[in-house]
Amino acid sequence: MTRPALIALALLLALNLLNFIDRYILPGVQPLIQAEFHASDQAMGALTTALFVTYMLTAPFTGWLGDRFRRKPLIVAGAVLWSLATLVTFWVHDYWSLYIRHALVGVGEATFTIFAPAVLSDFFPPKERNRILSIFYLAIPVGAALGYLVGAQLGSRFGWRTPFFVGAIPGLVIAGLYAVFATEPVRGASEDHEEPAVKPTAAVMIRNFFTLFGNPGYMFATLGMAMMVFTMGGISTWMPTFLNRFAGMNVARAGTVLGAITVVDGLAGTAIGGWLAQRWLRRNHRALYLLSAWSVILTLPLAAVVFFGPPKLAVPALFAAEFFLFLNTGPLNAAICNSVSAAVRSSAIALELFLIHMLGDTFSPQIIGAISGVSSLRVGLGLTLVTLILSGMLLFAGARFAPDLEEAAP
Repeated sequence: MTRPALIALALLLALNLLNFIDRYILPGVQPLIQAEFHASDQAMGALTTALFVTYMLTAPFTGWLGDRFRRKPLIVAGAVLWSLATLVTFWVHDYWSLYIRHALVGVGEATFTIFAPAVLSDFFPPKERNRILSIFYLAIPVGAALGYLVGAQLGSRFGWRTPFFVGAIPGLVIAGLYAVFATEPVRGASEDHEEPAVKPTAAVMIRNFFTLFGNPGYMFATLGMAMMVFTMGGISTWMPTFLNRFAGMNVARAGTVLGAITVVDGLAGTAIGGWLAQRWLRRNHRALYLLSAWSVILTLPLAAVVFFGPPKLAVPALFAAEFFLFLNTGPLNAAICNSVSAAVRSSAIALELFLIHMLGDTFSPQIIGAISGVSSLRVGLGLTLVTLILSGMLLFAGARFAPDLEEAAP
């Protein structure tokens, strides 16, 4: 790694970590908020819907910006926006103010999460992206776990507003460090068979954007991820409440248990999944798709035990299910980045984020909450088993269109 690439990876990893800490504080304190505001399950699920509606509506515009302008100031602006939105939650005292706050977080996150993988893809060649993106996405489980823990522990002791205040400050600090020390890579410089990209005209960008819909490798991977994100969004939002209601845990213990499971499984699953995919790529250029598909299928029976099995098996089954689900974190994101050219990569990631959230976790928490209101939370979460099956089928189909990367990285 060159020094600029290493600095970019370290700072973007830190920002991604804080991004997910801020996002998962809410599920960690959700029962406390629900009790104070006397909100229904559907209303609580609507908070996550608000975040992802603004997230996916912002994504196409920010993707266009990223393909035409420097991404460094856009990354800094997004990190500052979501951190400030998290900070002001400390002064929120009604449900609709919290709803608006959560929607604003989605705008900031859409900016950062589009540009970070595109920047790293310009620093590292295709054969290295699975490894680098596996490292980058280690922030998801660690950040989610810390969000659960910070929310549950501080929320139980000092009230649910305190963890939002504590979680916001580091994001502002790292955004400042990125503004000072990070450099903008040459667009397309790491591609094996492409010249460094030049700024495209509007007509070329529009043409390139619409070609994405005719790219089967990209579309199958994106739709497969969307079905998986439906599952993950619903589980991550409702699992602390599920453990509170059906496993007899108080808020602090539910958040601590879920946080511990998420960080251990996330680190182990993401690292092992990236390693397995890298070795498999030596023999099969479809490995990124195939490993992702198998990770989803192996999760399916374990998730069923969590939702419908005896309470004493919920925690061990959840531990195993999360491990398998995290195996595809790096490989599937690398598959999407590798399926498109540098000239349209920011737009491709923007479209991917729009689709995976529109079809995935934008509405899954609210749908599960609505089903819970008329039936039970078990039945609501059971819907995610269907989307796991669809995800596996799409990813197996997409493996036929995996690009040939020639030599795999050693």
